[in-house]
Amino acid sequence: MDPERAALYPFLGAPGRGVAMIQRSEGVHFVLADGRRILDAGGGAIVANIGHGRAEVAEAAARALERNSYVVPPFATEERVALVERLRRSWLPPALTRCVFTSGGSEAVDSALRLVRQHHLSAGRPERVKVIARERSYHGTTLATLGVGGHEKRRRGFEPFFVDHPRIPAWYPIRRPGVLEEIAGPQHGPETLLAAIEAEGPDSVAAFIAEPVGGSTMGAVVPPDDYWPRIREICSQYGVLLVADEIMCGFGRTGRSFALDHWGVVPDVLIGGKGLAGGYAPIGGVFATEEVVAPIVERGDELMFFTYSAHPMACAVADKVLEIMEREHLVERAARLGEALAKRLSSLEAHPHVAQARGRGLMQAVELVEDPETLRSFPRADAFIGKVVAAGLGRGVFFYPGGSDPARDVVCFGPPATITHDHIEEMARVLEAAIDAAAERVLARRP
Repeated sequence: MDPERAALYPFLGAPGRGVAMIQRSEGVHFVLADGRRILDAGGGAIVANIGHGRAEVAEAAARALERNSYVVPPFATEERVALVERLRRSWLPPALTRCVFTSGGSEAVDSALRLVRQHHLSAGRPERVKVIARERSYHGTTLATLGVGGHEKRRRGFEPFFVDHPRIPAWYPIRRPGVLEEIAGPQHGPETLLAAIEAEGPDSVAAFIAEPVGGSTMGAVVPPDDYWPRIREICSQYGVLLVADEIMCGFGRTGRSFALDHWGVVPDVLIGGKGLAGGYAPIGGVFATEEVVAPIVERGDELMFFTYSAHPMACAVADKVLEIMEREHLVERAARLGEALAKRLSSLEAHPHVAQARGRGLMQAVELVEDPETLRSFPRADAFIGKVVAAGLGRGVFFYPGGSDPARDVVCFGPPATITHDHIEEMARVLEAAIDAAAERVLARRP
């Protein structure tokens, strides 16, 4: 395709910006229209898990479309049944038996919030309307999901549309006010949830929603081992549903089927996406226990679907992607290569603009600052993370930008589990050069 045509694409998310034309994607690379190959260190938006250009996935999609182009979601299809069977057999905790599919992650969280509300309504608890979330969290771009999330930049200006849900601090030890030690105190720990439930009134709280490993908003923040077991205890104590948003960290990304598996915790509702189909089809999933669904069934209530929920092609693609993950042992590979990636990125902590490297499995991040001693960020006007990503692209590697104040500039890693050690070395080497180049550009303009 003529690269000049890319300039005609009206991408509303970034009006006026140049748009790279991706001619094709294969393996762990994007190929631009001019023939340059770009190593996909971000897995797109932390999506790609089996790599790009798998012919057998395209063939599965074609077979599904030959059988059914569209089926209204309440009907069953071979593709949906096969996907549910695989999820229950090989991926989900045994207690999570109910599956609902959507067109993507934002719809999945939106559906989960409606499921939580309908559960309490059907059970005769209409007063339970509050969903407690965490600061510096992200759960999607619908008005409901933006409202419950804590991504201030993406919420800004839309506040009149939101229901005001309570939020507690996120676990973020290096960002505790005035303290730089790695050991965080109770003001960031699970007891903040207990305090919030009691302050709001336990009978008014419907659920607690959070990402088990912080996503791109915080940058792969991993809590201590006692965090999630204690959260589970608190939710069970007060009859609050525990909703785990694993859209980014689920389906093998952290080296386990789901991130909560690291701590042996089973939520009442689990939300998945991204890695469910590895970027080959738009699909998200909501998975719940029988106890969550039982009151809805008993009262004859229902949860409304989206038009493309459980689309046959998307289900067939997801089933094939998960089959490949199993056959090639890519969850275990994500764990092994994740350790190598973490070790290599940790060597960058000596860099004068790196605050911390962190993560689990192939979900890693590097937080960038102007001054690592005080954690002072580069000024917002510098758009530092954008300059780092641009410098990386110019050197043949795509990094996924993340961050939200006060951690404004975060480089996120979520490469396919098919990468090699040579790719890891290339990512780290290019990132260091990209940080240097971006800092040189920014600091050269200082008086």
